[in-house]
Amino acid sequence: MPTIADLAARIALLEPSCGPSRLVAVDGPGGSGKTTFAGLLSGALNGAPVVHSDDFPIPWDQGPESWFSHLTRDVLRPLQNGSNASFRRYDWRRGVHAERVEVPAAAVVIVEGVSVGRASCPAAIRVWVEVPRELRRARVLARDGAEHTADWVTWTAAEDAWFARNPVVPDARVDGVTFEVVWA
Repeated sequence: MPTIADLAARIALLEPSCGPSRLVAVDGPGGSGKTTFAGLLSGALNGAPVVHSDDFPIPWDQGPESWFSHLTRDVLRPLQNGSNASFRRYDWRRGVHAERVEVPAAAVVIVEGVSVGRASCPAAIRVWVEVPRELRRARVLARDGAEHTADWVTWTAAEDAWFARNPVVPDARVDGVTFEVVWA
């Protein structure tokens, strides 16, 4: 079974896809373990920077496509031009933009979030993280609070519709519980 280290070794051999960077798109439905996996992969890639979709404003009722224009403008375009990128992190608890996040035009940049594996993303590799829906629901409600149960229902319906229209063609799949890697 391939490991995260094996995946990191494969990524290191890829050609840059976004300016000087090999962009790694870590996709999957909400609560699947994308953030945790991206952190583990970053560690295997000597601290590659990670951009999180949760650092952008994504209203529960607008679905996963709403954040990508912010990512494109603030991160992808500068990286494509060989420049460092930056954006103001969105603080969900307070409902305001917070500190500036700097994203260097590193050899590898990881972007994790629902819908980042879309065809228009200049990814060198697409990784799909998945776990059963009930585990995802439990994780999201533990993270965001039980008061967001109705929001979860709205979000997953939008997410399901998004992936039905825009299926991700991953290069690797990851079990969001064990973080075992399977080549697609």
